[in-house]
Amino acid sequence: MLATIPVTKTNASRVTPELRDNSPFGAVFSDHMLVADFANGKWGEPRIVPYGSQPMAAAPAVAHYGQGIFEGFKAFPRPNGGAVLFRPTANHARMNNTCKRMAMPEIPESTFVGGTHALVQLDRGWIPEKENSALYIRPVMSPTGDQLGVRPSETFRFIIETCPSAPYFSGSVDLLAEETYVRAFPGATGAAKCGGNYAGSMLAALEAQKQGFHNVLWLDGIERRYVEEAGLMNVAFVIGGAVVTPPLGGTILPGITRDSALTLLRDLELPVEERRITIDEVFEAHATGTLQGAAGTGTAAVIAPLGRLRHKDREITI
Repeated sequence: MLATIPVTKTNASRVTPELRDNSPFGAVFSDHMLVADFANGKWGEPRIVPYGSQPMAAAPAVAHYGQGIFEGFKAFPRPNGGAVLFRPTANHARMNNTCKRMAMPEIPESTFVGGTHALVQLDRGWIPEKENSALYIRPVMSPTGDQLGVRPSETFRFIIETCPSAPYFSGSVDLLAEETYVRAFPGATGAAKCGGNYAGSMLAALEAQKQGFHNVLWLDGIERRYVEEAGLMNVAFVIGGAVVTPPLGGTILPGITRDSALTLLRDLELPVEERRITIDEVFEAHATGTLQGAAGTGTAAVIAPLGRLRHKDREITI
């Protein structure tokens, strides 16, 4: 695949064993990135160039109106010196669904998947060899033109960048059930992986952290009773021997790790229930001894066990 995408290599690689194996999540970027531009109604040919800053228009639509999206998945080392990607076609499909929701052009599979293969092959030396670490892959797309009119942009830039990544969480995750803020409403962008969803979650996370929690447990925006997501992750509970997780329905991001875990559980013929679950049911299950575990699932978090959970004036440890 490297032969099909033009490559401009960096003069000297910045990789060292220390950077590769001991960098926190998202702190250090690999040597190269893939770039493709959309203009005049079509995508140009992708290219791989040294990682670096990108020019930005003085009136960028992504800053004014938030028309920016991204994805995230990982590459893992193989003993023979190669690498393996975790479900890139699923991330490509999800990003194109986000493109539709955000009035942005869909990305060709050859650019997204083929470009990722070429980029990872070129920067294979950045994949950590340390246990539970990986090369995190971040595709991102945003407008490139100047405009103040409230309308979809006509030009975009798509970038794939990578970074060595240690585990996002080192232990269990403590969550505060959010009572004031809401992540998503029906008909909004909860199922899309757009930047605004994350910007709107940061204040709630900061306030939870001031109270000694890692992040929030999001409840539904209408009744404030039903569990939806766990901070930046999908969430699942083990209740009475069954894995119970909120159903997808437009307010929850359709996680690739979530889908993978549920598929494996069903293949193992273990009970799985995709249904609405109230925060009261979680606390009641803990009180009766039927709550056997809980976890958040996501690309960065992988599968992170939940620890403390507080809702209003009550708290449990799972």
